[in-house]
Amino acid sequence: MTYTETSMDGLRAAGDELADATVAALFDRGEVGKFNTLMRYVSVAGAPLPDGLPDVAREYLNATSAPPSWVDWGEMEKARLFFIDNNVHISTALSFASMPACYVVPTVAKLLSATHGLKYPSKRMAETGQFTVYLMRPDAFEAGGRFLPAAQKVRLLHASIRHHLVRENHWDTGELGTPICQEDMIGGQMFFSMLVLDSLHRLGIHMSTEGAEAYYYAWRVVGAMLGVDQDAVPKSLEEARRFLDLYMVRHMGPSEEGAHLTRQLIDLYEEVVPGTFFDPIVSALIRHLVGDTCADWLQVPRTPWDTVVKAVPHLLGVLETIEDHSPLGAWALDRLGHLTSVLELSSLTRGRVMHYAIPEQLKKDYGVTNSVTRNRRWIPPAATVS
Repeated sequence: MTYTETSMDGLRAAGDELADATVAALFDRGEVGKFNTLMRYVSVAGAPLPDGLPDVAREYLNATSAPPSWVDWGEMEKARLFFIDNNVHISTALSFASMPACYVVPTVAKLLSATHGLKYPSKRMAETGQFTVYLMRPDAFEAGGRFLPAAQKVRLLHASIRHHLVRENHWDTGELGTPICQEDMIGGQMFFSMLVLDSLHRLGIHMSTEGAEAYYYAWRVVGAMLGVDQDAVPKSLEEARRFLDLYMVRHMGPSEEGAHLTRQLIDLYEEVVPGTFFDPIVSALIRHLVGDTCADWLQVPRTPWDTVVKAVPHLLGVLETIEDHSPLGAWALDRLGHLTSVLELSSLTRGRVMHYAIPEQLKKDYGVTNSVTRNRRWIPPAATVS
């Protein structure tokens, strides 16, 4: 597919018809609180829907209860094995590249500020990490798996944000397009797939084309479950690269919200890292993975660790050599990676399961400032995220 300014503008005007209609009906009938209460503990696929659930919600949940018919389960298994083999590196990329990349798109930073506030970055990171873990489990799409219900709820969460912003006149759709539009949803899919693969490359991780394609394929499936238009989404890594490049050129820029969210993210991970000596490595990793231009926009501080982090690919190369030549070493490193990822997620969630719910209201002080409009299409020629 060829992506142009015109085609991207079309995607900017589109939302998610099914989820939007469901959420609108729940709000119009005053049934949002009832839905949230009844669905709070429906967290696994195949669980019976609770009695008293609003009819419109029941219809939506039944319509979205299965993965797309076109899913290639062989590719999904390849993606799961790729994730297992690279789980620490993928977690690092999600935390220090994908999330900051979201913040470098001013309209997205505004949306994130509106939905969770600036005081709870751990909730955003925990939800992202937990969602990815659910996706990569062997039972992700089977009865008892947690991914399908999570995807159904996240899709409604996105629709509720669109509902609030438009109905309460907090969003200039003429200038900014539909909030959480198809363009931004596909852009998010690129951040959590293509940008992760780019970050693995920057970290010096050796990966096969087959593994990279499978990982991207898994996120195509995620996009389908979250309401992304499958006629518009890139089908291959080459198409994804063209979309991501154009999307970032159209929307990258500095914003107050982006810098604030990044500072909260850095503070969060500095708390997770034991002691204080290694705290600067958080900022150094972000700068290394997103590049100096974007890091400066996000006001990521420069530290002496900026140089040290550049040696990370060499260290990982040594570990990969051990893994390639020693089955015991490979097993030990995989277990260490799994335990590290579990520890990180446990630190963010405080050991709790994150529950997704439809927000009955957004922050009362939310508003789109002129800075978003000014920065929507502004970008110096030298800026890149790769």
